[in-house]
Amino acid sequence: MVDQLTFTQQNRERILAVESSFRPSGKMLSQPGRVLVGEGRLSKQSRRGPQPKAFFLFNDMLVYGSIVLRGRWHKNQQIIPLEDICLEDLEDGVGRRNQWLIRTPRKSFYVTAASYEEKRAWIEHMEDCRSRLLQSRSCTPSSTFAMTWIPDRASAVCMRCSDRFTVTQRRHHCRKCGFVVCGSCSKQRAVIGHIHPTKRLRVCTECHPGLLQAEDRDITRLRGDSAGKTGSDEDEVEEYSEEEEAQENDEDHDPSRWTDSHMDSWSPYIYLRPEHRRTRMGSGL
Repeated sequence: MVDQLTFTQQNRERILAVESSFRPSGKMLSQPGRVLVGEGRLSKQSRRGPQPKAFFLFNDMLVYGSIVLRGRWHKNQQIIPLEDICLEDLEDGVGRRNQWLIRTPRKSFYVTAASYEEKRAWIEHMEDCRSRLLQSRSCTPSSTFAMTWIPDRASAVCMRCSDRFTVTQRRHHCRKCGFVVCGSCSKQRAVIGHIHPTKRLRVCTECHPGLLQAEDRDITRLRGDSAGKTGSDEDEVEEYSEEEEAQENDEDHDPSRWTDSHMDSWSPYIYLRPEHRRTRMGSGL
């Protein structure tokens, strides 16, 4: 009993510390039944190359953000419910070690750990927490995930029209298929509901017709659903984060930066305590 009370207090203090590190722009993380399972740093692959990020694994969600002041502060807080996550392990290859793929409805991305042991610990603990969460909530996991973006260095030509990229013929990415395309082949915009319910995103000429048809069907359905509603309240739409806006707007970057990060000086993954296995998830999760 005493050990459980001690763990509960330590867990509360740890969560408050993570919460405070994201202030003032971060969301509140403290919640009844929530347990901070582990934390550490991973290299997240982005358009600008590998970026060091601080990751925090809870028993119901994954939180990560950019590192400020050597890890004392964080920004660009991202929160992903564990039921929306699908993990895909990757074998080591040339220029790729200790990497795996995190798929979510809004974005899918590669992460790299400093060692094989840390990689296995992250994957095992994330899958364990997700499995327990799904059992306790009896909810249906997400089945629609965003495509990962193909790195710029993977193609010297547009993957739709085969025009060669130059200083003036810049690379872009289709938000639907993730292909590297030129400006002429990505002039269209469309809503991709699982990525953002209202924002019109850049898509290629191949993906646009199908998305346009789906958009027309959704508009018709929403009009029918709203016919019987009263009042002027609208569903709150989560705005794009600063990181996602930067990814959306940053089209000119150096493909040579897609290399493995040096992680020798990074803090290792910390598996805080196994008590989360015995902690009963309350209705507040």
